[in-house]
Amino acid sequence: MNGTMAASSHRIMLGPLVAAIDQGTSSTRFLVFNSKTAELLSHHQVEIKQSFPKEGWVEEDPKEILQSVYECMERTCEKLTQLNIDISNIKAIGVTNQRETTLVWDKETGEPLYNAIVWLDLRTQSTVERLINKTPGRNKNHLKHKTGLPISTYFSAVKLRWLMDNVDEVHEAVVSHRAMFGTVDAWLIWCLTGGKTGGVHCTDVTNASRTMLFNIHTMDWDPELCKYFGIPMEILPRVRSSSEIYGLMKICSSLKSGALSGIPFSGCLGDQSAALVGQMCFQDGQAKNTYGTGCFLLRNTGVKPVMSEHGLLTTVAYKLGRDKPACYALEGSVAIAGAVVRWLQDNLGIIGSSEELGLYAPYWEPSARGIICGLTQFTNKRHLAFAALEAVCFQTREILDAMNQDSGIPLTQLQVDGGMTSNKLLMQLQADILCIPVVKPSMPETTALGAAMAAGAAEGVSVWSLNPEDLSEVTSEKFEPQINPEESEFRYARWKKAVEKSMNWETTEPVCNGNGETSIFSSVPLGFYIIGSMLMLIGAKYLTGNK
Repeated sequence: MNGTMAASSHRIMLGPLVAAIDQGTSSTRFLVFNSKTAELLSHHQVEIKQSFPKEGWVEEDPKEILQSVYECMERTCEKLTQLNIDISNIKAIGVTNQRETTLVWDKETGEPLYNAIVWLDLRTQSTVERLINKTPGRNKNHLKHKTGLPISTYFSAVKLRWLMDNVDEVHEAVVSHRAMFGTVDAWLIWCLTGGKTGGVHCTDVTNASRTMLFNIHTMDWDPELCKYFGIPMEILPRVRSSSEIYGLMKICSSLKSGALSGIPFSGCLGDQSAALVGQMCFQDGQAKNTYGTGCFLLRNTGVKPVMSEHGLLTTVAYKLGRDKPACYALEGSVAIAGAVVRWLQDNLGIIGSSEELGLYAPYWEPSARGIICGLTQFTNKRHLAFAALEAVCFQTREILDAMNQDSGIPLTQLQVDGGMTSNKLLMQLQADILCIPVVKPSMPETTALGAAMAAGAAEGVSVWSLNPEDLSEVTSEKFEPQINPEESEFRYARWKKAVEKSMNWETTEPVCNGNGETSIFSSVPLGFYIIGSMLMLIGAKYLTGNK
């Protein structure tokens, strides 16, 4: 009885609510926030299956992604009703998504023409090599002046090119003008605003800037880039700002979530940009690192794009309104972060769960493979688990060093978020290796919060103020460095040595042993490096509780 009364009295105090769809690589979530306090009121999460048809291939089912969104919306609305919170109080919906993941569907039937090719998929390596070979001087940065990106398997244009070259259904749909291309945000917005009966085909500037087809200076699709990749511009979604009304939700009225019908979609940000907004990194020089399936460090560089001299990406951070300026960021990516924990758990059985416990920037080296250095007869699974965490921290250090060199201003603290930040050992390790404090907000859902903030602040919604004086104070936990800088530098030097040894293991064809099976080096995740038996032994003391 008291609980019901509390919920009832709480309901009276609630201001307008804003929801967010957070469609990530491994799960989908639907979350509802109070726009006045940024408090998370309710959410639901559904895991997403990944398929690996061949080594280096990673796919997801677009229909399963869409169904997971419907399920999360339905379950969250049920929870809100149980809490006595009026669903009609939700005034806007934002979308945030795994970036670069590439989909093509038939606009007449609404059916996907192939599985979604996930951002970390490596099948396009031969396509990338072919594209680089036709550039002057075989330069992977040939398009960087327009895109801010190197030519890499990572970005959507090469995945789309592969689909057009290798999937008959996609090729035929393009030729017959039935094909629509989009990243996950575009697929969801199109489906949820009506699909084949009037769905809105759009994306935002942050997602568009990850395709290699978008000019980050003109802020639109670039005809020359589209010609370079052989992509017809008619299949591309319309590019919009990250905060404006795109269209209205259409959903079956018989469902509990039917109450969401007619609510505007008014925010859209790629997941890393959304985390930057959710961490309120609106000032030039502020940075955040998200520890998820991969690891992504973004530093706000203000209204002018900074071109990196040290292997980082230049990307659009956000554009919070049609008439607002675009802000840019430098970004460094670690291909494998949380995925390393899953690999230790599923492939090696070293840990029972992630609780028990890819190389991208600045190298952009697809031939790198995981190696384990410095093993002794005393090495056990705890050492490997510790070294996996350490690997994530060292790669973050490399990216931060590159950012400091590009900007000329050293970062004084790092704001962090993402699933792996619940591991306090990882956070302390990160502070020790960076030699600066690491600050973790107590509300971990910063990515979804960023999408909700963009949606609530949109013109025509205006229930969430982004003025600095109106932003809610965020409680956080701070991890201070606990080792001296000399020790940190010694560890880092050994790490760099191991990275050199990891290069050039792999060509575009996997190496097979005499039985026709893929070798162990092909099965270790990209970007996973483990070094130093002494360091691992030191780490084992932390894990076992020995001092």
